[in-house]
Amino acid sequence: MKEIVLGSTGKNMPAIVVGCMRLAEKNCAEMQKFIHKCLEQGAFYFDHADIYSDGQSETIFGEAMAQDPSIKREDLFLQSKCGIRQGFYDLSKEYIISSVDGILKRLQTEYLDVLLLHRPDALVEPEEVAAAFEELHQKGKVRYFGVSNHKPMQIELLKKYVKQPLIINQLQFSIPVSNMVANGMEVNMTSDGAADRDGSVLDYSRLQDMTIQAWSPFQMPNWQGCFIGSEKYPELNKELQTLAQKYQVSTTTIAAAWILRHPAGIQIITGTASEERLTEIIAAEKVSLSREEWYRLYLSAGHLLP
Repeated sequence: MKEIVLGSTGKNMPAIVVGCMRLAEKNCAEMQKFIHKCLEQGAFYFDHADIYSDGQSETIFGEAMAQDPSIKREDLFLQSKCGIRQGFYDLSKEYIISSVDGILKRLQTEYLDVLLLHRPDALVEPEEVAAAFEELHQKGKVRYFGVSNHKPMQIELLKKYVKQPLIINQLQFSIPVSNMVANGMEVNMTSDGAADRDGSVLDYSRLQDMTIQAWSPFQMPNWQGCFIGSEKYPELNKELQTLAQKYQVSTTTIAAAWILRHPAGIQIITGTASEERLTEIIAAEKVSLSREEWYRLYLSAGHLLP
């Protein structure tokens, strides 16, 4: 498994993170089989969230661990997220702490390796976040912290109060959904891609030693579905097919390899319950796209080069 350095921790971690959003559809035996399949391929980093199927994904995952002695907690790196409630966001101290307690209970573990704040809360009081993180860290319930879907200045506000390093930012990123790349390319232009919608978060993350985790790596803009095989992206799919034939892999593998090719050391969150698709994504570590191939894919998705 290709590795990246996780944020400022200095720890090497898999470049592929197993996204657990869709795993609630599995029963305990199926979950155990899926976890073993992940571990066999070096994918021991699992990403949860308390809202995934109302916690059911975490519950089944926890049961699978507890009932299979060959799945050892120390062999897994577990991450979860909190802050999204029904109809509003909540990053209050009380809610963060209660969320983590619920996550730990469902996963049947004493600690999380990483906790992320799932979405920015317009009513956030960073002092409360800091107090929650300090309590969770001191009690050994959470080892590392980060955010998800945050802009640089939102992160800076948190960092003014939070003692612990913020090592991760989860962001949507795929070949079509790549404004964080486009706005750095279309500098001083009036094109759509020139609009900086995220505060130069890609460059900021590299400067601050924060790992970007790419969620929905195969999605079209505005959650319109998967771009692989979609008639909405004929040129992109043509290019994916050409490269898939060259490297003798699937188009999914090529789309994942495009993300891994970026020098920022971006992790991919798989988000699939299919063992076959998981294997295709992991296979991207063996594909090293050339600079020319990377740009051909970028352009075929409709992006511009000035």
